[in-house]
Amino acid sequence: MVVQKLMMLIENLSLTWDGLRSHRQLACCHCYCGIPVRKKDILVYTHTDTELKPLLLTGHHGEIGAMAFGKGSRPVLLCSASADYIIVWDVEHCQKRVKEGKVAAGVVIGTLLGEVVHLSFCFSDERVAACSGATVYILSSKRNEVISTFTGHLGPLTSAEFCPWNKDILITTSEDRTFKVWDLRTEAVCYQSFVLSASPLLSACFVEETRQLITGSTDGQVWSFSLNDDHKCHLVTKMDLQKMEKRHHTHQETVRHQAGGAEQSDEDNVETAKPVIQMASCGSFTDTGNEQQNVGPCRDNSCLCIGSSDGLYVVDLATSELLTVLYFKDYPNLSIELARSWSISPGRNNSMVFLVTSLFTPSVALLELNLCDLEMIGARGEGLSVFPSSPPLPESPLNAQFKKKEPSLPKKKGGTKEQPLVFHTKVKSSGYTTTPRRNMFSPKTNIQKNPSSNRATKNTGLLLRDYPADKAAPTIPHSHLSVTDKPVNCLHYSGDGKQILCGLGDSSVLLYKSSLTGDPAVYTGHDKPVSSVSWSLSRQCWLSASEDRSLRIWANGSKEPAIIMGNNSISKPIRGAQFYYLDKFLLFASGPSLYLHLYDVDTTHDNIKRYQQRSSVKLAKCFTTTSSTDITALSAVNDFLSYIVLLCGSDRSIQVFDMNRSAVVSQLPDAHSRAAHCITQNKGSMFSTQAPDSYNLFLTSAVTDGVKIWDLRTLRCVRRYENHVNRCLPCSSAISPCGRFIATGSEDNSAYVYDIRSSSVLHKLQKHSDTVLSVTFNPATPELLTGTLDGKLRLFQPSSGARLSHDTTAAVHSIPYMTG
Repeated sequence: MVVQKLMMLIENLSLTWDGLRSHRQLACCHCYCGIPVRKKDILVYTHTDTELKPLLLTGHHGEIGAMAFGKGSRPVLLCSASADYIIVWDVEHCQKRVKEGKVAAGVVIGTLLGEVVHLSFCFSDERVAACSGATVYILSSKRNEVISTFTGHLGPLTSAEFCPWNKDILITTSEDRTFKVWDLRTEAVCYQSFVLSASPLLSACFVEETRQLITGSTDGQVWSFSLNDDHKCHLVTKMDLQKMEKRHHTHQETVRHQAGGAEQSDEDNVETAKPVIQMASCGSFTDTGNEQQNVGPCRDNSCLCIGSSDGLYVVDLATSELLTVLYFKDYPNLSIELARSWSISPGRNNSMVFLVTSLFTPSVALLELNLCDLEMIGARGEGLSVFPSSPPLPESPLNAQFKKKEPSLPKKKGGTKEQPLVFHTKVKSSGYTTTPRRNMFSPKTNIQKNPSSNRATKNTGLLLRDYPADKAAPTIPHSHLSVTDKPVNCLHYSGDGKQILCGLGDSSVLLYKSSLTGDPAVYTGHDKPVSSVSWSLSRQCWLSASEDRSLRIWANGSKEPAIIMGNNSISKPIRGAQFYYLDKFLLFASGPSLYLHLYDVDTTHDNIKRYQQRSSVKLAKCFTTTSSTDITALSAVNDFLSYIVLLCGSDRSIQVFDMNRSAVVSQLPDAHSRAAHCITQNKGSMFSTQAPDSYNLFLTSAVTDGVKIWDLRTLRCVRRYENHVNRCLPCSSAISPCGRFIATGSEDNSAYVYDIRSSSVLHKLQKHSDTVLSVTFNPATPELLTGTLDGKLRLFQPSSGARLSHDTTAAVHSIPYMTG
């Protein structure tokens, strides 16, 4: 792979040892690594200078089965376990004793606890967890004392880890294919998982930045759970190393093919099992000083290093995608071909260190990876932006102008001109046709003045206040309305947030007040379900597009369409119709074509020729996608001038179209496993202000593949949301005007609200009557409107006085410097 050649996996130390056990836990930290020799002794090497004589630790009488370093840097503690003793060594103190000619000595903290297979320190290095059989012992690191004992698994334990943000939480994994979360204070189980896999669970780790715990199995499955304050675990995502590897290879081959490179041969590729032997959070690879590329809402989210039998897998937890794979076979100078065990630890100078044992040979290697190399994976793309950096080119189709035809008046011939009989344009009626007045004038004597009438007239612009930046997400049901028995396919608020358009499956469009009160205005004329509706920026007109291959533009307040397009001139159904470029153009897609039309809406009528449209429309430009693939969704900004149009194709790609240059400037192949049916940009609203970089984020939704958020500047997926259910229907998604929340429909009769910075669910809005197809946020006030498959509307508002529990505004308004 092109990217992999940039990655340097350096072997700092290679040794031959005398152990070939099925699984033995070795130990390494930022400055030392421990290797058992002669089965019962330990050699401790220094990373900075492997030529130095290693420290020899003796004291065990049985074969050493597990070792672990402490989490602290001073003093550096090493714990080793055999069937007879569990000993804690102070490495620096032992080095001092050896220099003085004394024998290095440790502290025995446990005796005769059985065959220990896993050790781990807590983050204060005060306690040690030792796994032996189906029991985990909590030991003091300073004296021979068993603090507590936990038994509950149905099979032997494989790992135990302390929670970094809660010292009283411990997680254990077992061969019974489950994990348990223990409360060390109450000595009780807080949470017990279901059976996750057909294979045993091997390892677990915590990611403090996102408050998640991750566990992996012998068949290459990885599960990520959120661990909340109530100690209940909620599944965030599930990953499969083999599937991620195939997607990664397919993407690399596509990029290589587009670049004109030769395809790699698959003759030497042998599919092997990918057990998740060891995992560790390698921190954010974006902390390298390149702020121009370090963008997106997951800047400080950690990547995950997974040690498997054939190499090292680096996974982006935010997107559940494989960043790169470092195969042992690609590094012929390494002494490891297949790994038996891994020990992973952060190193010095922004690096990771790995202590790896070989599967078939008695060798062990100390490897190092510089995390700065991972930055090259994210530094791709042309640095695009939704904001134009230069005026339109002279040949740009955006310069097109609509030439209005001046009315040709007939020339009047000479002679006597007709003169009016009166001198006024209006003549008062004589009153012969009016009903005779039966009541004489009577004065009103009981008039009560309304002191708030003047105040009410002054408050007509309440919706023009700023969008509240500290309000919680709208989750409280406020209104419920049964519209029809057909699906609510699309929803769109007007720019001022006072009106809402509802495109229905019965080929009609309803226009409601934003409060959903009163009778709606009904607009008919389409022959098939309405696929999209859109308001103009001026709110003087709106459009509707249908599966009948027609598009209609309606003047606000008029029951008849001002412009009717399509049917015979358009061969395929219209996708994503909208106004564009500050209402100058109409933009829509049909098949592989993207149409840009000029239009002029004229609502005047001639009483004699009232069915003749005075409005006019003119094709400015027609574009075709690069691969002639059908366009499934499109998005463009109309609130400000922008050249960028985003297209989703039936070939699962995302194409970035520059209307100024009339060309596709970038393409993302295989953006989803299925073709995306929805694409939504972070457009904000006239009531909210976001950082300029925030407007470069956009969402895509695809069946069976969840929701992904992308950054236009780097053309990378920066986070993935997949807790909702979307198996067959086109459920839409939306970004709140403040840029803090993401809402999406779901097929489990719910709508989901995510924090844009986290892949875990903030709120699940339940009790809908059917699948939630459409969601949209009110641009003026914190409200969320949902539409269902059976024609129901539900309006949600935030609870009264609800505020965010922690400050998230800065995180969204300064995307490159986003913090957890």
